[in-house]
Amino acid sequence: MNQLKQAHPDHPIHEYLAARWSPLAMADREVSDADVLSLFEAARWAASSRNEQPWTYIVAKRSNAAEFAKVLSCLEEANQVWARHASLLAIACYATTHARNGQPNAAAAHDLGAASASLTFEATSRGLLVHQMIGIFPDRAREAFHVPAGVEPLTAIAVGYEGDPNALPEHQRERDLAPRTRKPLKDFVFSGDWGKSATLSAPGSAGG
Repeated sequence: MNQLKQAHPDHPIHEYLAARWSPLAMADREVSDADVLSLFEAARWAASSRNEQPWTYIVAKRSNAAEFAKVLSCLEEANQVWARHASLLAIACYATTHARNGQPNAAAAHDLGAASASLTFEATSRGLLVHQMIGIFPDRAREAFHVPAGVEPLTAIAVGYEGDPNALPEHQRERDLAPRTRKPLKDFVFSGDWGKSATLSAPGSAGG
């Protein structure tokens, strides 16, 4: 566990949520097929609207150089710099319509995010690190992998083990070495009206 990246939450959370972070430096170490299968099994069991399960992942391990290069080419150049060292890359896609009736699925992107969050939790429990990124070329992914109409490539995922940040370019190294920070709850948990912080009390607190 990287102590620098360990979260220091204001309220108790699961240890894997506190340990999770998104590295840029990845070690030259292969993730086993067994672990990979468990990551996507975790994604499989994520909640989704009407159980549509609208997600699809296009996956390549670095040990398969041709497939890996194909996925890597779909990432923006700044992400290619570091993601080429990951053990596994994936393009995450979602179906835009409901399979049952062809109507637009407004929850599809949300549900893909839920699946990827489940994947990330499982990865953290196995000592793996996941870095999700929006910086991809969706049209390039669509062409390279013949993604059908009605399916949107949205994000990419890099999976691996923590590497040496000193191997990164300076601006990326600084990011990997910076402590994690988050907005306080009062800035995004509202009650009664927009911008009004919810009044919630932890057990044993004075409240107010």
